[in-house]
Amino acid sequence: MKGAGPRSSGCIHWSIIASSCIDAGCDVISTGSTVLGTSVTSDPYRGGGGGCDVTSVCRCVHTSPASLFRQVEVRQPPRPGPGNPALIPRMTEGPRQRSGPGDGASRSDPGGARSDAGTEPGGGSGVALKKEIGLVSACAIIVGNIIGSGIFVSPKGVLVNAGSVGVALLVWVLTGLITAVGALCYVELGVTIPKSGGDYAYIKDVFGGLAGFLRLWTSVLIICPTTQAVITLTFSTYILQPFFPSCLPPESALRLLAAACLLLLTWVNCSSVRWAMCVQDVFTAGKLLALGLIIVTGVVQICKGHYYWLEPSHAFQTFRGYDAGLIALSVLQGSFAYAGWNFLNYVTEEMVDPCRNLPRAIFISIPLVTFVFVFANMAYMTAMSPQEILASNAVAVTFGQKLLGVMSWIMPISVALSTFGGVNGSLFTTSRLFFAGAREGHLPRLLAMIHVKSCTPIPALVLTLLSTLLMLCTSDVYTLINYLGFTNNLFYGVAVAGLIVLRVKEPDLDRPLKVSLVWPVMYLLVWAFLAIFSFYSEPVVCGVGLAFIAMGVPVYFLGVYWENKPRCCDSVFGGVTHLCQKLCSVVDLNMEENPEPVGPHEDGRRLLEADCA
Repeated sequence: MKGAGPRSSGCIHWSIIASSCIDAGCDVISTGSTVLGTSVTSDPYRGGGGGCDVTSVCRCVHTSPASLFRQVEVRQPPRPGPGNPALIPRMTEGPRQRSGPGDGASRSDPGGARSDAGTEPGGGSGVALKKEIGLVSACAIIVGNIIGSGIFVSPKGVLVNAGSVGVALLVWVLTGLITAVGALCYVELGVTIPKSGGDYAYIKDVFGGLAGFLRLWTSVLIICPTTQAVITLTFSTYILQPFFPSCLPPESALRLLAAACLLLLTWVNCSSVRWAMCVQDVFTAGKLLALGLIIVTGVVQICKGHYYWLEPSHAFQTFRGYDAGLIALSVLQGSFAYAGWNFLNYVTEEMVDPCRNLPRAIFISIPLVTFVFVFANMAYMTAMSPQEILASNAVAVTFGQKLLGVMSWIMPISVALSTFGGVNGSLFTTSRLFFAGAREGHLPRLLAMIHVKSCTPIPALVLTLLSTLLMLCTSDVYTLINYLGFTNNLFYGVAVAGLIVLRVKEPDLDRPLKVSLVWPVMYLLVWAFLAIFSFYSEPVVCGVGLAFIAMGVPVYFLGVYWENKPRCCDSVFGGVTHLCQKLCSVVDLNMEENPEPVGPHEDGRRLLEADCA
C-alpha cells in the first residue's frame, strides 16, 4: 500500500475493488462497516495542494491482505465543497442518467481488470452486466421464445376459427407480417432508448413512471410467472408421457418435474450468462431441426402427390362457414402464437453492439419464424385432414405416428426439448425485466444487484423462480393467462404509440435507426382493431384484465411515489437487503449521487472509495 505524501494536483486515493476481497471470502460494501465478519477501516493522511487535503487508504483486514489488494488510482479535479458527490461510475445505457460535478472524472486500473468482472456500458470499471449476447445468441433468444410448444402441440387455434385451410395459412402469413411491423418499431425504440427492460423501459421513459409501473405490475405478478409455469408443465407432460402411455401422468409428478426443470435452469442462469446462452443456442437449434424434419417430411409428401388440402379448390372449402368475427379471432390467436418477439429488447444492455445486432437479429428471426410456422402447418396438411388436426391434442405427435413409424418418438422428445429451451429463454429475459424495474425504483432495490464474479442478476432470477414455483402450486394457471393475455397485447400497442410521441416531443433525439411513421401507424390500426374486437367478443375477460391493471395504481402511490416512509420501514428493508446481499454476494449497479444509508450499512456500494472533504 502507498503511504500519503504531498499531492501537487487533484486528489489521489487508493481503493480496493469489492470483488477482489470477495475472492478471500469477505464482501466489502462500504468503508467503516463490518461485512461477512470482516472489518473495513479508513486511515486518513494529510496531504496538500490542489484544493484537497485528505487522502484515505482503505484496508480490508484479514489474514494476508498484501496478496489480495488491488490498487485503483482515482484522480479527480478539485471540488469546491464537501457537499459535492464522490466519484461514481456511470452507465450511459440503463440506469437513470444524472449530471454532476463528477462527470468528467476518469478511473484507471493499473493492475488490469478481471476478465469476468464486466465493464460498465458507460466505459467505467467495476461490476456490471457483461455484454455476451452476440448475433447468433440474439436470434436464438427471439426464435427460442416465439417457438415454444404451440406449433408442435396445438396449431388448431387458428384453423378452428379461420374456417378453412387456405384462410388459416393466410392468417399465419398475415400475423407474421404484423409481428414484423411491431418488431421494426421496437428496433427504433431499442436503439434510441438503449436500456434493458423492453417495453417497460420505453413506456416509462415516454409516458412516465405510473404507466411503466403498471406494465411491470402485470408482468411481475401474473404474466411472466404463469407463462413460465405453463411452459414447464408442458415440458413435464411430454417427458413423462412415455412412462404413462395409457393415462395422464400424476399431477404431483408433473409439478415436481417442472420445479426441477426451473431449479436447474435458474442455477445455470445464475452461474453464467455464457452458459445460459449456450443452452439457448443448443435447444433453439434442436427445435429448428425438429421443425425442419416436419417440413422436409411435408415436402416429401407433396412430391408423392399428397397435397389434397393444399390445392386451391380444396384449401378454401369451409368446414363450418366463414364468419368475420371468427376470422378476426383467428388473427388474434395467430398474434398470440408469435408472443416473445419483443424479448430481445429486455436484454439490450447485454448485447454486443446493440445498434447493429438488435435490428439484424429481428430481421433474421421474424421472417425465419414466419417461414417455419407457415410451412410446418402446410406439412401437417399433407398427412392429416382439418378434422384430424382439430381432434388431435398434439398435432406433431400425431403427424409423427402417421409418417415417421418407429422414429415417431422424435416428436414428443422434440416438444420437450423445445419447451426446455423456452423456459431458459423466459427465465433469462424475465429476470432482466425485474432487474430493470428495480433499477428504476419500481421494485425492491435488491433486485437491481448483480453477483460480483458471475455478473448475473441473482436476486432477480431467484424472484422469477419463486414466483413461478408459486404458480405451479395453483390450479388456475391457464385461467390467469386468459385474463391477462389481453393486457399483455395492450401494452405492445402503448409502447409503439410511444415511438410516435417521442418523435413529436423529441424530434432531435439521436436515433441510430429511424423507421417510417407508416409502420407504427399501421401497427396501431391493427392493434386497435384487435383490442376493440377482444372487448366485443370477451368483455368479461378484458374487463378483469383492466381491473387488475387499475389495482396497480394505489400500489404505485404507496410503494413508489410516497418517498418519506417511516424510518422503521427503511430500517427493516435495509436490513433485509443487506442480509440478502451477504447471502448472494451481490452489489448494486445503480449508484446514486450522495447515497443515503438504508439500514445498518450503506448496502449498495460497489467500490470502496474515501471521499475528499
